[in-house]
Amino acid sequence: MNIALMMENSQAGKNALVLEQLQAVAADNHDAVFNVGMSDEKDHHLTYIHLGIMASILLNAEAVDFVITGCGTGQGAMMSLNAHPGVVCGYCIEPADAFLFAQVNNGNALALPFAKGFGWGAELNIRYIFEKAFTGRRGEGYPVDRKEPQVRNAGILNQVKRAVSKDNYLDTLRAIDPELLKTAVSGARFQECLFSQGKKAEIVAFVKDIINRA
Repeated sequence: MNIALMMENSQAGKNALVLEQLQAVAADNHDAVFNVGMSDEKDHHLTYIHLGIMASILLNAEAVDFVITGCGTGQGAMMSLNAHPGVVCGYCIEPADAFLFAQVNNGNALALPFAKGFGWGAELNIRYIFEKAFTGRRGEGYPVDRKEPQVRNAGILNQVKRAVSKDNYLDTLRAIDPELLKTAVSGARFQECLFSQGKKAEIVAFVKDIINRA
């Protein structure tokens, strides 16, 4: 599995701590981690709005399978990601949230609060969240006897999301403010992840065109 970690300006100083915990869990599962957002406060400036665009591009291009993100409360990042087609982002405060999201909702992104409630033992909580998010089979239901309706409803939600989105994903990107889009795709690590891992050539080509216009 390819996992993208993306953090915005207000919490960029915690990137190293979060990345360390995610990489530790990913190594045990033989997953790859791509740190595509801000790595510190001096990195190129991103807001939670940019994170939604970035997550959307990476997931729709099939460059990554899952996105870990967040902001001060986690709420802004979750709303930003869920505004885009092909992204189903949950809100996660504790390990039980990660487990239930994986088993009941089976989405492809999680938004965490990196300021609110981020106190003593925060690195342990994040580590356990990642363990529950990425260890074991997904979509098994909880309780187990509720699996059938839960899987069915998750599928229906995805159908509704596709129905209310533009028919062509690239039309969605074209409808976004060009300056927002340009900033979102400007990071070197984001570009490396997309260009080396992306399977949808038309999305990769579109992003390269945006970069070349800069």
